[in-house]
Amino acid sequence: MAKKEDVALRASRGRSDKALGYRLKRLRSETMKPTHAPPDEEAARQEKHVSLELGWGRLLFAQTFETNEELAAALRDEGPARRDIAFYIRDPHVLLSMAPQELFLDPSHTYRLDLATYRPSRRQPRGFFIRRLTSEADANAVNAIYQSRGMVTVRPDFFWTNRDSRAVTYFVAEDDQTGDILGTVTGVDHRRVFQDAENGTSLWCLAVDPQCRHAGVGEMLVRRLAEHFAARGASFMDLSVMHDNEQAIALYEKLGFHRVPVFAVKRKNPINEKLFTHPPEEFDRLNPYARLIVDEAHRRGVAVDVTDAEGGFFRLSFGGRSIQCRESLSELTSAVAMSICDDKAVTRRVVERAGLTVPEQMEAGDDDTALGAFIAKHGRVVVKPARGEQGKGVAVGLETLDEAKNAIRAAREISDRVLVEACFEGEDLRLVVIDYRLVAAAVRRAPRVVGDGQRTIEELIEHQSRRRAAATGGESRIPVDDETRRCIAGLGYALSSILPKGEEVEVRKTANLHTGGSIHDVTENVHPDLVEAACAAARAIDIPVVGIDLMIKSPDQPDYVFIEANERPGLANHEPQPTAERFVDLLFPRSGAKSAERALTPKA
Repeated sequence: MAKKEDVALRASRGRSDKALGYRLKRLRSETMKPTHAPPDEEAARQEKHVSLELGWGRLLFAQTFETNEELAAALRDEGPARRDIAFYIRDPHVLLSMAPQELFLDPSHTYRLDLATYRPSRRQPRGFFIRRLTSEADANAVNAIYQSRGMVTVRPDFFWTNRDSRAVTYFVAEDDQTGDILGTVTGVDHRRVFQDAENGTSLWCLAVDPQCRHAGVGEMLVRRLAEHFAARGASFMDLSVMHDNEQAIALYEKLGFHRVPVFAVKRKNPINEKLFTHPPEEFDRLNPYARLIVDEAHRRGVAVDVTDAEGGFFRLSFGGRSIQCRESLSELTSAVAMSICDDKAVTRRVVERAGLTVPEQMEAGDDDTALGAFIAKHGRVVVKPARGEQGKGVAVGLETLDEAKNAIRAAREISDRVLVEACFEGEDLRLVVIDYRLVAAAVRRAPRVVGDGQRTIEELIEHQSRRRAAATGGESRIPVDDETRRCIAGLGYALSSILPKGEEVEVRKTANLHTGGSIHDVTENVHPDLVEAACAAARAIDIPVVGIDLMIKSPDQPDYVFIEANERPGLANHEPQPTAERFVDLLFPRSGAKSAERALTPKA
């Protein structure tokens, strides 16, 4: 017995030694060898001074430049509002010494996937599929995802004209049911770009829509690109990922990527500023709504003092002017305007006098007869606290007296006064008005889950809630409460029910982001009457920054009823619209003009 154990131990040690030897050999090889293969016939054919235009900027292949001086000069020729990347740099310290005031070392890691040893997954995408980018509509959707992720956008015609390129490949993930584009990835074939002697490829611009409800979209995009390049006979696929992007790094390591010692260098410009400057103190503790504004102010050179990160309070100073803010609420909003927005009954009266269409409303009391008559008259009603925010205590689509009384009891935990309104069938539209002009419009949709035939509705809600929280910095979660149970019961299910595969159910009627709702930009399609209603409401309340909520039939139709006004709208929810830019323009008008001039003036 002891002999068998000894044999097994030696065999195990032999395997471990082999694995260690392989890792050491690979490390020595990738650390010490030059970026290109030894000079031979293939290497001699490799093109020189190669820069590939990708729409958001150029990808400069450092191994094709003979000297660091030439590479530094190429980086200094970057165009306005662009983000060039010099990649495959082995000695960044030497390159940076050529232009230390203009260049910086990108704080990212390079990861490599050996395609010869890569093994495809047996798991297939659920609820979506991967395909090539094929239309201008695809290009616009990809740009919207780029914008939502803080990436540099690309002219749609650039995507379109390069859709059949053999050197650059664009894949998108499309929702099976809605046809929406959920994610995208770009691949570059180095052999086709510059006759790469190493036969390498690289992955760029992996991005998934923050509103995506399907799991595994990013992984499937990476796998599809890897399999595409493996089928071409490529040796490896590289990528660059920010050092603190733990979620992405975990995915890449799970797929078999490993770190390699090559680096990227970029040029100091307004787009890259957050990569080479320190953010304001306590910046990381701010919520996404405050952080978006602080980041825009910092980019423009507006001084930022975070006064209370947990509450979202900060002070902005520029040109002798200083303004205290709490997210999108600033000193420019008067206490009177705040008071009007704070009480939904008062808000309704003010906007009704301004000519807006409002739903019939009553204040909930102890008279069940009056409440029953109101429900009988309108069929379905909405119960909400007179004062409150983030959708707390709101119940929609109540049809019986018992449902309404239960909802009133829940709403009274938020506010002593509770309102009952006629229910308007349609979609929830949020219009962000800044300086009495529309900046963004978005349809807010109630949270939904899609069955897989295996998990209960409660498990699906928990999974979807985790995804919404991850996509919104913890701001959006689906609560499992009496309102959720009521909505599910109305569809004939319980939390413990296993939802059939492919069936989609709405688990709450309210579409507020903080209760798990999703937001879909419709700014380009919103009807002029809806825009006029929102701006009229802002003027009636006399508030410079406001989120106006309407119930509508469709964004491109004029029918609506006014729901409420929010004096502190979440500007981070409306990409790709420039909400933070317009907010800082309102506070410091001259900062915008100067910022635009700096961004658009080419280097002399």
